[in-house]
Amino acid sequence: MRVLVVEDERVLADAIATGLRREAMAVDVAYDGGGALEKTSYIDYDVIVLDRDLPVVHGDEVCRRLVEQRTASRILMLTASGDVDDKVEGLGLGADDYLAKPFVFIELVARVRALGRRSAPALPPVLERAGIRLDPGKRLVERDGKEVVLTKKEFAVLEELMRAEGAVVSQEDLLDKAWDENIDPFTNVVRVTMMTLRKKLGEPQVIETVPGVGYKL
Repeated sequence: MRVLVVEDERVLADAIATGLRREAMAVDVAYDGGGALEKTSYIDYDVIVLDRDLPVVHGDEVCRRLVEQRTASRILMLTASGDVDDKVEGLGLGADDYLAKPFVFIELVARVRALGRRSAPALPPVLERAGIRLDPGKRLVERDGKEVVLTKKEFAVLEELMRAEGAVVSQEDLLDKAWDENIDPFTNVVRVTMMTLRKKLGEPQVIETVPGVGYKL
């Protein structure tokens, strides 16, 4: 899942990003509304965690522009106020969800995951395919009932393959969903991750390489 965190309090923004990355998400950060609009102009995000009170371009205006552009990204709006009127106003701007500060981080993660499921055709919270069971909420993978311990990137890659439901996923799409904007597009990290993932999942192999196209499960 690709997430953009837009928050002008840098310590908080970086803490949120670090926490979401630990949940096997690819996370970029913008510290003002202008930066957010720039990043969303060339990167498709599943979820945008958007603070309302932003410099350069206010969070409300960022939300309004994204909605006008008919973005497929789901917007979770953050605010220092938990008043009902403020929540109604934020949702009225087109935000998909609303969370008041201070918040409990596990609730933020749960809301981001829920919105991520809505950014694409609806899929069950727990994914199952080819004898593999993947639970994003618990960060748990099992094959034929036995737990498979994966790194964050291996988990993220497997989740994208399972969400594709048998369709081919290109290396570019895997880089986009499982890594962030700082990744070298010419890196072999996808191939290396795929090798270790296949080894951990064991026999028979369920991840197929489609030459010149990508991978499918």
